[in-house]
Amino acid sequence: MSAGKHFVSDPKDLVRTSLSGLVAANPHLALDEKEKVTYVKDLALLRTKQVTLFCGGGSGHEPAHAGFVGHGMLTAAVSGHVFASPSSSQVLSCLRRVYSEEHGTLVVIKNYTGDVLNFGRAVERFKSESVNQGKPLPKVAMVVVDDDVGVVNPNDDAEGGVGRRGLAGTVLVNKFAGARAATGGSLDQVKTVAEYVISNTFTIGCALNAASVPGQGLPRVLGDDEIEIGMGIHNEPGFETKKPQPADILIPSLVDHIVSSAPFKKAHPGRTGRVILMVNNLGATSNLELGLVTKLAVEAARDRGLEPVRIYSGTFMTGLAMPGVSISLLVLPEDDTPRNDLLALADQSAHCPGWVNQTWIEDAGCTDESALAPAVQVKPASNEVWERAIVTAYRNVVADEPQVTLLDQLMGDGDCGQVLLSGATAINDAAQSTQLPLNDPAAALARISSIVEDAMGGTSGIIYCLFLDGLAQQLRSLNVADNSSLTTQLWGQAMLGALDTLYQYTTARPGHRTLIDALEPFASSLASGGSLQQALDAADKGAAATAHMQPKRGRAVYVQQKGELADAGAAGLVSVLKGIVSALQ
Repeated sequence: MSAGKHFVSDPKDLVRTSLSGLVAANPHLALDEKEKVTYVKDLALLRTKQVTLFCGGGSGHEPAHAGFVGHGMLTAAVSGHVFASPSSSQVLSCLRRVYSEEHGTLVVIKNYTGDVLNFGRAVERFKSESVNQGKPLPKVAMVVVDDDVGVVNPNDDAEGGVGRRGLAGTVLVNKFAGARAATGGSLDQVKTVAEYVISNTFTIGCALNAASVPGQGLPRVLGDDEIEIGMGIHNEPGFETKKPQPADILIPSLVDHIVSSAPFKKAHPGRTGRVILMVNNLGATSNLELGLVTKLAVEAARDRGLEPVRIYSGTFMTGLAMPGVSISLLVLPEDDTPRNDLLALADQSAHCPGWVNQTWIEDAGCTDESALAPAVQVKPASNEVWERAIVTAYRNVVADEPQVTLLDQLMGDGDCGQVLLSGATAINDAAQSTQLPLNDPAAALARISSIVEDAMGGTSGIIYCLFLDGLAQQLRSLNVADNSSLTTQLWGQAMLGALDTLYQYTTARPGHRTLIDALEPFASSLASGGSLQQALDAADKGAAATAHMQPKRGRAVYVQQKGELADAGAAGLVSVLKGIVSALQ
């Protein structure tokens, strides 16, 4: 398989150096190199005038998202590694920087698990900081873009699955929400515009081949007699591989797929009306071909009763150098007035390098560092009960790691035990070196959450982090100042509240064969007045029950069930809980 050819020095530093080049070519932009956050230079002034908004995600989709930072669109963008979500710490640094206390901030993300979890956790951490500082909860809203109508979801059922992916429609959300913010809209008004665009934008992609990833090469190759419909912007397989067709047959068929898709028909059963059409170059399609695709897409829309009143054709969201295109249709409301005239927002200039109507503006001023809020410092203090619980939980995880790893090797990628052990080790080390404020339960949990993020990584790490963030907020809202006022029932109530926080960012629920099948029974038992041992028995029973469940979340969805094996994540959590309960008893 060909490794592909790229202009690259060090693949590991490609994102940072690329962003530096973008900022060098656009004097209205500034860059936080460490966190890979691109932002407008006159940020301090902008925050006093309007709602701020930022987007982000994995790199490799340029010009999205850093290329859309500028007046009239995004205030900032945060970039992860190629095709990988930025960490929640990166996102938090961006949120601290751009947050407008007077007007609020909107966060826009694409519907991918890593983005939802990391951006969601950053929002919750930001709220926790306000709680710890005694401030009102900040005015922050987050919207998730899911415009893909080419995804086939194995869990698309009544319980809610992973959902549709976010594609080029994200750029339209940025454009319209940014324009509404620039015209003085409130946070609610900006969010309303964003939500309308999300609910009424539908995208399908078509690729002639996968894209080569710098330092990794081509993950797979389509034959000379193959094209793929629905290929994702990270090289994910589409829903159909077929022989190449003449463009005047292929492009109308893509428009047909959009208007016949279930999401489109549900939102617009009449299938007629005004639309905004976006024809997007996935990275390696020539302008000559893109012009042909645009003409054919316009004609196909009109033939199907749709009138493109604005047409955007260009490179907006790529899959690196993927040879292919995507087509997006944003259906406009019959009456624009309730949504502040979307056409007027469409025609408003956006001063950013990636937008087709870009306008050059002069250097807006010096970089702004005042937006970076200092981290809340809490003086560590020891607590014998906490220390004993942490040490016992750590020892239990050490003993059980081989079994947890084996379960994950049989049903997943084999790293669950080691990842859990890394987190337990880091927490134990922090407790031994008195780095944890154990006299303040909420502050201790917030600190443990940060330690877990650094030590564990992956989806399981973020799940733990989001739960711990929520638990810290719950304890603070209950005015728990120290350990003496905490009862087991209060712990249970706080844990149920923390689960509600976690449920905002994942569709996993009891019965989906995840660690929640052990966590929820433990919390419910304590909240209803059960003893620690009764709660542990409930968690153990919940974990054991996962052996008979059909996987509905995570990589195990794609793996054939091998005997009656418990979920590794649930088993690992029970190991932690056994250690804690043993110490407390």
